[in-house]
Amino acid sequence: MLSTVTAVFLHKDDSAELSVSELLERANIRSANDPILTGGDIAIGSEDERNADPCTSRGCMWGKYTDGKVYVPYYITNHFSDREKAIIVRGLESFSSFSCIRFRPTQSNDRDWLSIESQNGCYSFVGRRGGKQVVSLARSGCLYHGTVQHELLHALGFNHEQTRSDRDNHIRVMLQNVQSGMEHNFNKIATLNQGTPYDYNSVMQYHKYAFSKNNQPTMVPIPNANVSFGNAKEMSRNDIARLNTLYKCCECPHEHIIKKYIYTYTH
Repeated sequence: MLSTVTAVFLHKDDSAELSVSELLERANIRSANDPILTGGDIAIGSEDERNADPCTSRGCMWGKYTDGKVYVPYYITNHFSDREKAIIVRGLESFSSFSCIRFRPTQSNDRDWLSIESQNGCYSFVGRRGGKQVVSLARSGCLYHGTVQHELLHALGFNHEQTRSDRDNHIRVMLQNVQSGMEHNFNKIATLNQGTPYDYNSVMQYHKYAFSKNNQPTMVPIPNANVSFGNAKEMSRNDIARLNTLYKCCECPHEHIIKKYIYTYTH
């Protein structure tokens, strides 16, 4: 029979200590009715989209209004409790702290909107697709600030850091350690880098053991193999800079605004 101390230890939730990429990998358990996923959490309409970046192949940005803001309508389904909705809204509203993106509740005349639902795992399509667009934030595993930001960045047009076309200058992918059938998650595509450097601290960078079949690294940073990466729990400065550049926000936020945002959302 387990002692009380042992039982508490075994049931301790370590999720708060995990990076966004670790949370995503833990949460995403697939079922037959789910959309096709690539990269672990990117929904695609067909297998033909697996090797293409929809933001460069068909355009994907949300439109800007005359006031300079980009309004993205959303609807949060009744899958969530009030506490869970608050976590989602906090993630949505964080974008207004450092960009011209404004997520707002849907209105009757909206043609395109994000439907935030609790499906199997965490996933999103990349960029604006038209009509109802599902962003899944499963109640069990996805309701963390950084995870919400990660999926919303997908919906705004961004892919994973490790799929950048210049990634081979910064990481070495160890395909021999990747689970069979998961190799496509490391395909390179033309991503929206916006002139920013490769960012090991991006909330879009997966951890070094992502999709590993043998507990060996699937990615190794180069030239310094000891560089820490894939540990982000929220958007980085480069993530913010790319977002502002892509959507041509009037001006990138000054450093003190970024510092205020980081302090606000980590305390």
